[in-house]
Amino acid sequence: MSVENKEFEIAKPETEWQKTLTPEQFKVLRKHGTERAHTSELDKQYGDGTYACAGCGLPLFTSDTKFNSGTGWPSFFAPIDGAVGTTVDKSLFMSRTEVHCARCGGHLGHVFNDGPKPTGDRYCMNGVSLQFIPN
Repeated sequence: MSVENKEFEIAKPETEWQKTLTPEQFKVLRKHGTERAHTSELDKQYGDGTYACAGCGLPLFTSDTKFNSGTGWPSFFAPIDGAVGTTVDKSLFMSRTEVHCARCGGHLGHVFNDGPKPTGDRYCMNGVSLQFIPN
C-alpha cells in the first residue's frame, strides 16, 4: 500500500502542512524531496538524545543507533520500534525502500542494506525531516 493511500494518526490538508513546516521541510516530508548532502547540521550531531519527526514530533531514532555513514545525511542502523514504516520507491529509474513516519506519513529518507552491525541497515535520513531533542 502506498503512503498516499494509507491513513495516519495525524492527517492534515496540504495547506495546513504548509503553515506548520518550512518550505524545505514541506518539500521533503510531504513531497518526497531530498535535501542536498552535507547540508544538515544533524549529520554531524553526535550528542545524546532522540531524533523525532519534524512534522509531528514522534520519536524515530535514538542517538545510540546513529553512525557516520560518510554519505552526508544523518544515518542510523535501527529506528525505534514501530516509529517508521516503509514503502517501495520506484522513482529515479531504480527501486529503493522509502522510510516514512508511522504517525504522519512524512517522508524521511531511504533504508539500504549496507549499514553496520547489528542490523546491517543504513537508515539514510534527510536532516530537515528530523528534530534533535537532547537528553
